Amino acid sequence: MTSHARVAIAFAALSMGSMPSLASAQQAHVNLDWNPHRNTQQLVPFMANVISPEVTDEGMVTFRLKAPRAQEVLLSAGTINAALDGEVKPWPFTKGDDGIWTLTIGPIPPNIYVYKFVIDGAAVTDPGNTLTGFGDQPGYSNLVVHGTGPAYYDARPVPHGTLTRHVYHSTVLNGEREMYVYTPPGYDRAKTYPVLYLLGGSGELASGWWLDGRATFIADNLIAEGKAVPMIIAMPNNQVVHRNDPKHTALTFDLFARELRTQIIPLVEGQYRVRNDRRARAIAGLSMGGRHTQLVGFKALDLFASFGVLSAGDPASETSTPEFLNDRDINTKVDYLLVGLGTHENQPANRSVVFHQILEKHGVKHDYVIGGNGAHDWATWRYLLHASLLPDLFKAAR
Repeated sequence: MTSHARVAIAFAALSMGSMPSLASAQQAHVNLDWNPHRNTQQLVPFMANVISPEVTDEGMVTFRLKAPRAQEVLLSAGTINAALDGEVKPWPFTKGDDGIWTLTIGPIPPNIYVYKFVIDGAAVTDPGNTLTGFGDQPGYSNLVVHGTGPAYYDARPVPHGTLTRHVYHSTVLNGEREMYVYTPPGYDRAKTYPVLYLLGGSGELASGWWLDGRATFIADNLIAEGKAVPMIIAMPNNQVVHRNDPKHTALTFDLFARELRTQIIPLVEGQYRVRNDRRARAIAGLSMGGRHTQLVGFKALDLFASFGVLSAGDPASETSTPEFLNDRDINTKVDYLLVGLGTHENQPANRSVVFHQILEKHGVKHDYVIGGNGAHDWATWRYLLHASLLPDLFKAAR
């Protein structure tokens, strides 16, 4: 390990303090509850016919499905498998005489997990769970395993920023596009702010970072604690080519580079009070968004001085970004570079591990962080955003 990389291997602190639950019922959607799957009144979620999932304070989870004609019901949840250090395989349900299928597993560590039911071979969302997600992929269900109080990604009684949805016409992609922009608590148009351009991965849309990633709550909480600089976070849709297009890899980087320069950054800088110098701009992303950070951001040092590559890395970067890696002055041009991956991604052949080694080889200073008790999933990316990316960006602005 060279002196250029700070290595931090950690698990996320997923619950904070001891606070009583004020939720009146499971999945009530009255408040932004941090424990929505903790059943307190034995009330079935609205329009459902069974309680599913049900989470105890000890982390035991019970899933239910009323399907009297089904022949087989399985739980498909790779994120839960990873958290339990288990082999990735589906769990079978047991059918009762009343036609209700039941499965209880755990204890599961506090976090937010993605899962589906597989009913006679068809993968579907949990019809009893009102917490669902979507992206550039079929829908899925979210499981919230709570701790003893709100986690770092939950809404807390602190000042909150504002999230704005922008719909704009792209001349690059010849269509209407969307982008979400977070402004910090107390946003003041008499001041100027640094900007983080935060990108999703394959299967994620512009809404992914604030819905599944909880980026706005994470930023609110860090800013309230004085651990992050008040910043604007722009979350564009970096899907620019159909993910199954055979020319996806050949087309995506050039198209996104053009979209970023001619559409995304001009929109943000035209409508918000931002500092428009490179040291006040950062670009970061997960998975495919991490590759966009490398293969677009590393080639745009006129625009950006800070970077975050999360669960990504181009093993061919020595040929794809040689100007960046071989620039003798790169450590004076880059203010911050994070390479991060999940606890269960840390394998010798993992692309993030290989990319970290390439950066070391070329003497490029960077932070290298492993943690979150997840794999290639939101448990990892929420943790990296909270533990490293937001706290360490724009330190000169403090």
